[in-house]
Amino acid sequence: MALRLSHEILEIETAYPFGIARGTVQKYRRVWVRLTDEDGVEGWGEADPSYYYGETADTVVAALATLGTALPADPFDLEAAEARLAATLKYNPAARSALSAALHDLVGKRLGVPLWKLWGLDPAAAPPSDFTIGLDTLDVVRRKVREAAAYPILKIKVGTPDDRAVLQAVREETDKKIRVDANAGWTLKEALQRLPLLEEMGVELIEQPLAPDDLEGLRVLRSVSRLPIIADESCKTAADIPRLVGAVDGINIKLAKCGSLREALRMIAVARAHQMSVMIGCMMESSLGITAAAHLTPLVDYVDLDGAALLKHDPFRGASIEGGKVTLPTLPGLGVTQR
Repeated sequence: MALRLSHEILEIETAYPFGIARGTVQKYRRVWVRLTDEDGVEGWGEADPSYYYGETADTVVAALATLGTALPADPFDLEAAEARLAATLKYNPAARSALSAALHDLVGKRLGVPLWKLWGLDPAAAPPSDFTIGLDTLDVVRRKVREAAAYPILKIKVGTPDDRAVLQAVREETDKKIRVDANAGWTLKEALQRLPLLEEMGVELIEQPLAPDDLEGLRVLRSVSRLPIIADESCKTAADIPRLVGAVDGINIKLAKCGSLREALRMIAVARAHQMSVMIGCMMESSLGITAAAHLTPLVDYVDLDGAALLKHDPFRGASIEGGKVTLPTLPGLGVTQR
């Protein structure tokens, strides 16, 4: 069964400029990937490249030209297909994750079942998603918190000298559960100095406090922190997890980092084998990218899938995190449609 590969570049824009410790962006170029079989059934996926990991929409398009030569004859041959794609291009995970999602979408559509049902999962088991408050002026941070009133959990971007002021501004607006994400913006000394503040502010967990390769610093921090530490930039694939044992309490999986849905499943299994917690996260994505990850939510402890909820306009309909509740589609495959 020959598959035809096509793609389209999409531009998405956030309602507010999205600031993290590494910088601020508002417009993002994404790649909508489609695989069409001989019967005209289409599988969809989205590539959400990050310059931090060396990918852009243009590198995705270039990678697709090569990856298209390694598509499976049988789309149901998912494990071998993903292995072949990874062997063809190792360092283009966003491009490969789009093809992985498209293959799974196609298989689900051929079978007439949503992906979560194909995997034997219970959508009701999905934890609530948080909603991210990006770095901004204190007045805008307060406004964002008020506008996110429907969400029971907030993730606050930190990693600057203004961390105390930002967290105090958040706490002036709400007493709901908050998480912090430094995006590797602290040194060990800075992180240690902030621990009392984070406890005082009732923070639930700390995501990626230190530089990705500072494993010794993470070990020191974890030895004194009463708050769980979650690795994001430090953990791309399952192969990274064993070296993180003892340095962090959990990992954040993102499809654009790990390269495929089946690699995400392996990461969950490896993390559980090491008694580590699991978060499923996202880049800035439309509902097409978010929905692919959302089908994994019944298997994880923390959900951070607010990418599409932060957009001015979402070109797709799929999984929802309205009010923090993860709602998975019931349509076959990923269950995503165009608006």
